[in-house]
Amino acid sequence: MKQVLDNLYLYEDTCHVYVVKNGQNAVLIDFGSGDVLDELHSIGVRHVAAILMTHHHRDQGQGLKRANEKDIPIWVPAAEKDLFAEVDRYWQSRELDNNYNMRQDRFSLLQSVFVEGTLIDYKTYTFGDLQFEVIPTPGHTTGSVSFLTEISGKRVVFTGDLLAGPGKVWSLAATQWSYNGGEGLPFTILSLLDVKEKKTELLLPSHGEIIDEPASAIDSVIERLSKLVKLRKQNPRLFQLRSKPYEEITPHLLKNRTSCSNAYVLLSANNKALLIDFGYDFIAGTGAGFDRSSRRPWLYTIKSLKEQYGVEKIDVALPTHYHDDHVAGFNLLKEIEGTEIWCPENFSDVLENPKSYNLPCLWYDSIAVDRILPLKQTFQWEEYQFTLHEQSGHTYYAVAIEFEVDGKKVLAIGDQYEGDHFNYVYHNGFRMMDYQDSAALYKQIRPDLLIAGHCEPIEITDHYLVHISQIGQELEKLHRDLLPLEEVDFGAEGFGAKIMPYQTIVKSGETTTFTVQVKNPFSTEQNIQVELIVPDGWIQKNCKCTEIVEGNGTISVLFQVTVPFGLTEKRERIAVDLTVGNRKFGQHAEAVITISNKL
Repeated sequence: MKQVLDNLYLYEDTCHVYVVKNGQNAVLIDFGSGDVLDELHSIGVRHVAAILMTHHHRDQGQGLKRANEKDIPIWVPAAEKDLFAEVDRYWQSRELDNNYNMRQDRFSLLQSVFVEGTLIDYKTYTFGDLQFEVIPTPGHTTGSVSFLTEISGKRVVFTGDLLAGPGKVWSLAATQWSYNGGEGLPFTILSLLDVKEKKTELLLPSHGEIIDEPASAIDSVIERLSKLVKLRKQNPRLFQLRSKPYEEITPHLLKNRTSCSNAYVLLSANNKALLIDFGYDFIAGTGAGFDRSSRRPWLYTIKSLKEQYGVEKIDVALPTHYHDDHVAGFNLLKEIEGTEIWCPENFSDVLENPKSYNLPCLWYDSIAVDRILPLKQTFQWEEYQFTLHEQSGHTYYAVAIEFEVDGKKVLAIGDQYEGDHFNYVYHNGFRMMDYQDSAALYKQIRPDLLIAGHCEPIEITDHYLVHISQIGQELEKLHRDLLPLEEVDFGAEGFGAKIMPYQTIVKSGETTTFTVQVKNPFSTEQNIQVELIVPDGWIQKNCKCTEIVEGNGTISVLFQVTVPFGLTEKRERIAVDLTVGNRKFGQHAEAVITISNKL
């Protein structure tokens, strides 16, 4: 044990393990091999209140099983929980052959550990009468965090592997989050600048030397990283975007220039802000893969929004559609800023129950909706009035948001168009006539401006309205010409059934209920037979159902499934076999059941 301050000790292991002491109690920052437990008695520590992990790498926590055996609570970064608690499942699914994913996610634990709780960015936690503020510091990994606290009268930050001394980082390879990428480099710069603004007196890295002159040490790292960023052209506008992340479309309507998908801010006379979409704030690059730890929202530009535009409250967040790049930051806004989530009625259930739906780009967690908004009815926020219009196309679960600001009528359209180009995805629920419908809607509303998710604001002209109407007509015609709709009409997506919920977690021995929606693809009335297909040995109620359905009509059928006792944890599949009249269409829909005995 090396004493750093009166109540702070360093144990050198596979990483630096820091012991923050409070009488006979202590909090450990990172854990290494776990050998620190054998030395705590030498400094009078009898009880460990918690272990706080800065990131998931094995050298930080390869001994955490020992902590579980001694019932010591383990707390981990929220974005990386699965790389601690669900490692078994992760190792089953991680791509290995023909691998283009360079993230060091395989430098994680070999076996899962029980995690007491997750550390949410920006929140302050108390363990053993000691307070720690969680600072999001992506760079070394996507989900890395640092901890700010006060020890012996000094403001200190435990920085994990964000830096390793003046001008040094522990690993450059760890900053490569994709094939030939350098995404972690600009993120490290952004994180270091944030830590520098905390005006701390001591930086405590996981590897390397303790830093007692934080500002100069950080500046030297940033100077060198900036040269590397410039050399590889990873994010050339980084500092420009950081100094002014928002630009004015009108005096009271702002666009976030740093977000993955454009987020917009409406400013009120009462110094409140309403956000239209808020996914990944200040995106400096994207990691390969789509596991939870590859995608991390944060609130990096909110401070600038408040300082530069006098915003006192982030009051409401309103989505145009459910995709993660438009809503990933909602829970953080709600947790940290007290923001209310208002959602259109046609996809509020998707936000609240994402695992029920077989849709692309779903956020991993439920997003609680504070107010469900009806379509085609005016509602008020501060001095502004809004109307929500159904807008299928990019996805079935979307709206166009109509409002007026600074004398301009504006329509927020999400990802419906990029300029005048289509942005449709079949699996999002695309229908052939959707872009004709949206063109007709825009013609009816006749806004001055369209604001969209992935392009600059569009000033509406007669030419633009005629153009999108023409290409909408052509799109529908081509689909009708190409698909055998006169024979079988399952729509553009091409499937006649779906099962809800799509994902379910159950214990062995439990019974769960599914709703199956099926469509008659013929123009005449037909007998539809629906059969639920389950793994051998599973018990099901009403395994077959036959009903008469009108031409092109739909029905919903309920099935119950019981998972046998004694099954070990794994992911199983069920399916629906569909017959319409004399035509067998086979297993048109599936759902996933995860058997977990940890519930």
